[in-house]
Amino acid sequence: MKRSMQYFWPFAIILACGVGLGDEPRFTEELIADGFGYAFAVAAADLDGDGDADLTSCDTDKGNFYWFQNNGQGLFRKHDIRLNEPGWFERHAIGDISGDGRPDIAVVKNLDGHLVWFENGGRPEVSDSWKRHVISTDIRRAYDVVLVDLNGDGRLDAAASAWVGNHFAWFENPGSTAADEEWQKRLIDENVNTSRNIRVSDFNGDGRADLLCTAHGAPLTAWYEQPEDPAASHWIRHVVDDFSPGPTHGHPIDLDADGDQDILMALGFSTAPGAAASHQVVWYENDGEPGRGLVWRKHVIGPLNDAFEAFAGDLDGDGDLDAAATAWGDPGQVVWFENPGEPRQTWQKHVLKAAWRRANQVIIFDADGDSRPDIAATAERGTNELRLWRNRGK
Repeated sequence: MKRSMQYFWPFAIILACGVGLGDEPRFTEELIADGFGYAFAVAAADLDGDGDADLTSCDTDKGNFYWFQNNGQGLFRKHDIRLNEPGWFERHAIGDISGDGRPDIAVVKNLDGHLVWFENGGRPEVSDSWKRHVISTDIRRAYDVVLVDLNGDGRLDAAASAWVGNHFAWFENPGSTAADEEWQKRLIDENVNTSRNIRVSDFNGDGRADLLCTAHGAPLTAWYEQPEDPAASHWIRHVVDDFSPGPTHGHPIDLDADGDQDILMALGFSTAPGAAASHQVVWYENDGEPGRGLVWRKHVIGPLNDAFEAFAGDLDGDGDLDAAATAWGDPGQVVWFENPGEPRQTWQKHVLKAAWRRANQVIIFDADGDSRPDIAATAERGTNELRLWRNRGK
């Protein structure tokens, strides 16, 4: 049975396109927070309901989970969601899990292999207002998570990757009557070497949410086709690329504006220097029969050593999608690639920060409500910061 697809699009993607700037924009760099023990992950959403985009991030080895309240002009004040909880909070997803109209947060605990969520009680600036719930204690070295309604019951389920557990799984939201019970776990794929990225899209146009996944060690970039009954049926794996080393983080996006979902991806994190077909930001064109996701063509956007994550948005306001990306190495980098208008041609790389050791997650969002997309990123050991690159226009 075909059903309408409901899933949570990050706040950042919604605000990232078509801002009417014109020529190459100018960015100014701002420190949001430093002094982390191990800075990892950043997300954007309006957590306090005042109409602007707040930020979330983790101090992983200190067991701290923060949100940063936006004053409406892109100045941020730190608040605690959770402090001193061992287990390594890392990547997370924001959406209304409880169904009360307020954004909640699902977050992985890497060392513990747990997946938990924090319920927004309506006063997010008060740490006690965030009620902790467990989704699963059975996802070994939990790594990445998305929120999506997979069974069509109107509730956001969770899908996650298990880094050392080498599998992808989804977890069925039981609703408010069972909020303190672990969610039913259902495997999507197993025995995939070093599962990393997990993101949501509809690759074949059937109205059901599919999943974009990477297995860093395999190597594998693939999408998994959701069956009519995801609780009972096998998810079909469609290989996008099983050759290029080090696929890590990217997301589905229509880069060539032809109406179907392409894939933006970073390749090369912690792979050997000089590895062929790696250390690049690339996009995979959804080619062949329109809207089917069965034939893919790889295009190189540009070289980037230890490329960790890529995120798309119209940074220069010319109507096409550019890409911001992080390089994890030492020295790490934050860059953006300018789309020439025909994405199969050569993109121009612009360096935002040339030496930022262990840069990891990057997002594009509007920090100050000026309709120009800004960039935020975290960098881990050796740096331990959350920074903003504010888009000042041309």
